[in-house]
Amino acid sequence: MSLLPDVDVRDPDALADALRTHGACRLQGFPGDAASAALRTDLLRLREDLPFVPASVGRGTGLAHHAATRGDATLWLDDPRAGLAAADYLGALGALCVALNRRLFQGLDHVEAHYAAYPAGARYTRHRDRFRDDDARVVSLVTYLNPGWGLDDGGALRLALDAGDVDVAPTSGSVCFLSELEHEVLPSTHARYSIAAWLRRRPARN
Repeated sequence: MSLLPDVDVRDPDALADALRTHGACRLQGFPGDAASAALRTDLLRLREDLPFVPASVGRGTGLAHHAATRGDATLWLDDPRAGLAAADYLGALGALCVALNRRLFQGLDHVEAHYAAYPAGARYTRHRDRFRDDDARVVSLVTYLNPGWGLDDGGALRLALDAGDVDVAPTSGSVCFLSELEHEVLPSTHARYSIAAWLRRRPARN
C-alpha cells in the first residue's frame, strides 16, 4: 500500500507539486490543534441545537437521498448558525485557495465546506467530488475532528490513486486530493466527524 506524502501547509509550492505528482497528500499544520478543537466543539454544539441535513448524492434534478450510498448528515460552514471557528476555517481555506491558484493555474477563486457527521456503520460509496457535467470542483480537502481515534475504529477515507488504494484514518489533521479522484468513506464502529471542503474554479463564461 502506498503512503501519502506529508506537506506543510506553509509550503504551497510543495502542495501543488504533491497534487500534480501523487494526486493527494496529507496536509500538516492545517488547521492546527487549537483550531481543530474549536471546530469539533462547534460541530458538537450545532448537533445538539439543530438537526443536520441528511446528505444527498447527484445534483440538479438528479439530487436524491440514498442512505446506503451516503450516510452522513451535513451543515454548511457559511450557515449563520455556525460559530467563529467555522468562519476562521473558511478564511484559512480561502487563503490556501489563492496560494494554490498561483501555482496550479486552474482559475480557483472560491471555496465551500460543510461539517459532516457519520453515525456508526454509515459509509459513502466510491465516487468523485467533481460532477460529470460540472468541473468547478478542482481540489478536495477533508479535515478530521476525531481525537483519540483508533485504527480498529474504521471510518477510513480510501483514495484510488494510480499507485494503488490508500486508506487514511480519520484521526486528526487534513488530507488534500484532486476532486477527480475516486474515493470512498468506509464504515466506522462509532460516530465520525469531519469537514469536507472544495477549492472551486470560476464558472466558464458563455
